[in-house]
Amino acid sequence: MNPTHPELHRLRCADLGRTTTHQMAWWQWGDPLAAHAVVCVHGLSRQGRDFDVLARALLARATQPLRIICPDVAGRGESDWLSDPRNYQVPQYAADLLALLAALHAQAPLRSLDWVGTSMGGLIGMAVAGQTAVPLPAPVRRLVLNDVGPVVQWRAIERIAAYLGQPQRFASVEAAADALWAISSTFGPHTREQWLALCRPLLRPAPEGGLRFHYDPAIALPLRGLTPQAAAAGEAAMWALYDAISARTLLLRGAMSDLLSPETALAMTQRGPQARCVEFAGIGHAPTLVADDQVEVVCRFLLESEA
Repeated sequence: MNPTHPELHRLRCADLGRTTTHQMAWWQWGDPLAAHAVVCVHGLSRQGRDFDVLARALLARATQPLRIICPDVAGRGESDWLSDPRNYQVPQYAADLLALLAALHAQAPLRSLDWVGTSMGGLIGMAVAGQTAVPLPAPVRRLVLNDVGPVVQWRAIERIAAYLGQPQRFASVEAAADALWAISSTFGPHTREQWLALCRPLLRPAPEGGLRFHYDPAIALPLRGLTPQAAAAGEAAMWALYDAISARTLLLRGAMSDLLSPETALAMTQRGPQARCVEFAGIGHAPTLVADDQVEVVCRFLLESEA
């Protein structure tokens, strides 16, 4: 067990509605036998190494054994690309995560389960925590929703759809980092070292030379097929999931976010689990959980004793 670097594992998962399967990769930090697990799930075009800084901080602060699980959601990172791009949606992702939790529980029983979800990872978390019928090894105890809620602003969907899945090739990590910053400056201030650390896992060698992004370009297809009417129709279902959550919930919001509106964030503090909301000034969508103040808020919430 290396406290500074995670171990890479893979699990075979079923493709929803098909007879085929795919492998989902996941990164494990900490004690693989610990009864307390924190599952950290990334955003739409990201991957599990986004949580390196948070994982190290949690392990440094924890007083009891802890295992931290950071999956590469299907189509991203070290995970397989799906044979049917229509499955690049929350139902498939939630099914994969439930299969992973079952495998982890079989390996060593889970008694306490927490969830940290950034953007898409938060939507998956709401789908898992908001359904009492899903086969969880333990109820979600604490839930961190990072700049996401039941209502996703349409202008953010349009912004993301404009760049997601576009073919790009880069001559170097530095060139890729600069291109990523052009579409990710809303993440807020980062040192060059911090930004390069976040960017390196997002890149893979391109067959024709240079570097490409780590994800299947087809992850953009369901998003591009979305209409404002369909998005609005999904809001009621997401609110129903949110209202059914029993976990203590922390909502993080970039004060300049175009995805999570102030109105939605306020409503989330007043209904369902009545989340505690923490805003970070000078940041849009989404906080990267690298800055000291962001890491401290999450660590304190997950590791403080029960009130």
